[in-house]
Amino acid sequence: MNAQDLVGAWTLAACYERDEDGNRLEGPLGPDPRGLLIYTPDGHMSVNMMRTSGTASTPGASDAVGYAGKWRLAGGQAVHLVSVTSPITGWAGTEQVREVADLRPGHLTLEGSGMVEGKRRTAVLEWRKQPQPQP
Repeated sequence: MNAQDLVGAWTLAACYERDEDGNRLEGPLGPDPRGLLIYTPDGHMSVNMMRTSGTASTPGASDAVGYAGKWRLAGGQAVHLVSVTSPITGWAGTEQVREVADLRPGHLTLEGSGMVEGKRRTAVLEWRKQPQPQP
């Protein structure tokens, strides 16, 4: 795997969580979220995701999340150095590390773990690469 494999525009195909036992749970953006992830060859990145139906059921959760900054590939991890973000302003200036769980032509799966209500959860984001426009 090399950084060039990630460069391009990706649309969100699925976003869900796994609990400590590996059970699949609905993600914070609902059953049918929409999203766009962009990695540029010069190391910039941007991601925006949104709920497409209903409203967030978790108190304090948002119907959309996005951030932008710089990125690098470190082993099997995509490291995002966040410059700007919304609505999670506490992420600005942090590194958000995503495991590259699967990378095949046209397919990318990123995972990130954290604690939710005292329990470890793994967020799983499946992306599909968009074709490059022809000049």
